[in-house]
Amino acid sequence: MADRVQTIVVGAGAIGSAAAYWLAARGQTDVLVLEQFDLAHGRGSADDHSRIIRHSYHNSHYGRLTSAAYGALEAVERESGQQLVFETGGLDLAEVGTVGANELANYRSTLAENGHTFEELNADAVRRRFPQWNITDSTVGLYSSDSGILDIRRSRATHISLARARGVTFAPNTAVRRIESIADGVRVFTDGEVYEADHVVLCTASWTETLTKELGQEWKIWVTQEQVSYFATPNVRDFSIGQFPLFMWHGDVPFYGFPIYGEVGVKVSRDVAGKYVSADTRSFDPDPAETELFLSFLRDHLPGAIGPEIYSKTCIYDMPVDRDFIIDTVPGHPRVVLGLGAGHAAKFSGLIGEIVSDLVVDGATRHPIAAFRADRPTLSDPTLEPSFRQKG
Repeated sequence: MADRVQTIVVGAGAIGSAAAYWLAARGQTDVLVLEQFDLAHGRGSADDHSRIIRHSYHNSHYGRLTSAAYGALEAVERESGQQLVFETGGLDLAEVGTVGANELANYRSTLAENGHTFEELNADAVRRRFPQWNITDSTVGLYSSDSGILDIRRSRATHISLARARGVTFAPNTAVRRIESIADGVRVFTDGEVYEADHVVLCTASWTETLTKELGQEWKIWVTQEQVSYFATPNVRDFSIGQFPLFMWHGDVPFYGFPIYGEVGVKVSRDVAGKYVSADTRSFDPDPAETELFLSFLRDHLPGAIGPEIYSKTCIYDMPVDRDFIIDTVPGHPRVVLGLGAGHAAKFSGLIGEIVSDLVVDGATRHPIAAFRADRPTLSDPTLEPSFRQKG
């Protein structure tokens, strides 16, 4: 006889740990989390110190959720006493007449539509407020004071600790090999055990495609290898929180970066390097060419940030062809709920955990997630080519 629990969460990353917490907070007393690695592993997307959290987004499918995303994290901060979000301000920059300027227009519309305050800055205003920047006169900016850093590693650990305190069981080093629906629930197969549950929540990121194929879904989940680099700026005060905001540069290559946090250095990366891998073939070795690309950007635009490389590290994105979340029950499997973050969900991870708990406990959620349905046509259209830049 298989062991039976209320809900099994597969994956203990940022979304899975939040799902476990919210299921317990919603009153579930028998929740089991199966994680294929140890709980502190660095193979997924919930490692490193910092992720961006912001209201500025490329469309209102996301803009309508950002306040709730902040709220879900604030609830965990209140319960735990741990600070997870650090306000830094956020600066989006682009040059007039480029695709980046069109992206800024979409961000502006999303902010205005959802009632968030922001400032539009010309090049002179950017230079006056943030003299660290070397920009042309055709540069324009969008500044949001409430953007900030989410400490993703601390967030994940805090969700796990609070979930354990509410009775959730975590089983690390337990890989799920197969899932099948049964008459009154779901059966989950690992290497050593078979479990049954009323519901299963899949928070499996780059490993999702293997399990969903077993459930009859032919979704392609694109996995890309990304890199971040930290540089030990000699101008520590100039790039500290309060003096320098996190930024997004909407150029031909979209870069982003952070003020000093976690390491005494500036963190720089770009969005979607385009190196396609799998969760098993990805490399943990940084690419010197990628590091040099970051340095070239800094030389052009933020020369004061340049210093010795502290370290560089790789991570992976998991993205459907349209790069939108999937938050829904799996078609044909009403007791299997999926929360997939599409390579930009860290800021929403607490909220997605709350939403999937709603879908398990209530069968619905108050949050607007229709755009992220699992049966949307783009997911199963073999003619679509991936387009991962978030233009709106």
